[in-house]
Amino acid sequence: MKKLELEGLSLDDLWALHEQIGKLLSSRIIAEKQQLEKRLDQLNRGKSIGGSNVLEPKANEAKMRRPRRNYPKVFPKYQNPAVPSETWSGRGKQPRWLVLALQSGRTIEDFEIPNSQMR
Repeated sequence: MKKLELEGLSLDDLWALHEQIGKLLSSRIIAEKQQLEKRLDQLNRGKSIGGSNVLEPKANEAKMRRPRRNYPKVFPKYQNPAVPSETWSGRGKQPRWLVLALQSGRTIEDFEIPNSQMR
């Protein structure tokens, strides 16, 4: 392979060379991908273990796992007075509206929902 004098080329010539290399690489990558996919199809043709595909082991794991346990519904304990539809159960990360209100000097007791179902 001959060595190119890249330093002596103009910007336009370098860009044209860059585009040619990009096209060549793209076409070769696509061709190689097609060959690999054909080979993979040949290897996978008719091969399965226990009636499931070898490439899908997680499907079997999901079937064997126990179902998730049911948790009781958690009722909201705090409510944004400005937007009553915004509530928080008191679990997890505090919502933005509550964080901002607490930073402005209010207390969390200011947002408690009266007669909320606490269990």
